[in-house]
Amino acid sequence: MRALVQRVSSGGVEIEEPKHSERIGQGMVILLGVKEGDTEDDVKFVADKCCNLRVFEDENGKMNISLKDISGDVLVISQFTLYGDARKGNRPNFTSAAHPEIAEELYNKFVKRMVENLGHDKVKTGIFAAMMEVKIINDGPVTILVESKDK
Repeated sequence: MRALVQRVSSGGVEIEEPKHSERIGQGMVILLGVKEGDTEDDVKFVADKCCNLRVFEDENGKMNISLKDISGDVLVISQFTLYGDARKGNRPNFTSAAHPEIAEELYNKFVKRMVENLGHDKVKTGIFAAMMEVKIINDGPVTILVESKDK
């Protein structure tokens, strides 16, 4: 499992069909990719790591505070293209991304774990497999790649 974590001052998602809109303030936008073979253990590891990443600045300007510590918001967006492989040719292949049925189940479990860690009012989402317009106001900029342990 792969999470591209961006520290944000704000973020949001707009989806035309079905009509869906979410907004967050200070916190993280997490683009989440699910790989073939990922399990609930991967979900727990990546979700917990994201919630506890110390990427927010303390009173001394050091990245030393977590999302949980600042009671920040999170926007989770499904992103199978994180497993795009463009090593050969110019068109990426996505063969290592999990099949949609499996990916959606693990995506939903990831969101549930984030809610368990942060509270329901702090977690917003896109819609799995929808065409989305994601707005990210990256703060820093700070972008961290979190991956579950190699199998």
